[in-house]
Amino acid sequence: MAAPRQLRALLLAVNALLRKRRYHAALAMVKGFRNGAVLREKLRAILQATYTHSRNLACFVFTYKGLCALQSHVQGKTYQFHSFLAACIGGILVFGENNSINSQISMYLLSRVLFALCRLGVEKGYIPEPKRDLFPVFTAVVWGLVLWLFEYHRPTLQPSLQSSMTYLYEDSNVWHDISDFLIYNKSHPSK
Repeated sequence: MAAPRQLRALLLAVNALLRKRRYHAALAMVKGFRNGAVLREKLRAILQATYTHSRNLACFVFTYKGLCALQSHVQGKTYQFHSFLAACIGGILVFGENNSINSQISMYLLSRVLFALCRLGVEKGYIPEPKRDLFPVFTAVVWGLVLWLFEYHRPTLQPSLQSSMTYLYEDSNVWHDISDFLIYNKSHPSK
């Protein structure tokens, strides 16, 4: 019987510590770390998104390859613009609906395209060759901008990014006891 009493006393002591404003900033850091490490219980949504993503990619590849082959057949040979035109048409047909999956895919591609265009600019001599690795500067600016936008211009961010950032940076500032500090993100009403 001593063990349950000691556990109860420990929980009371931990909960009292969690309520002290003096430790709030440090504890918010711990909860923020916890929120970043915990996979939210959205397995069905993740599986549905994965299916939609893979289906769209399959449809795009089919459309793209078919249009490239058709253009090459009609013109008797392959030209660079065939790739661009086929991808534009495939992009509109497959990814043209503005939804969360298509938005994520397009934003991912945009970041890769911008990197590639910078490399191409260096290769062609339009942009001077960097004298050192610029990735640390790039990542610092990206993180600085996204947190500034989140804190001061939140509506400009995509809703799923807003939601993730709220979970990581705001929900980690709120707790009532050990249950919503470590176990759950938000307190669950008593039954």
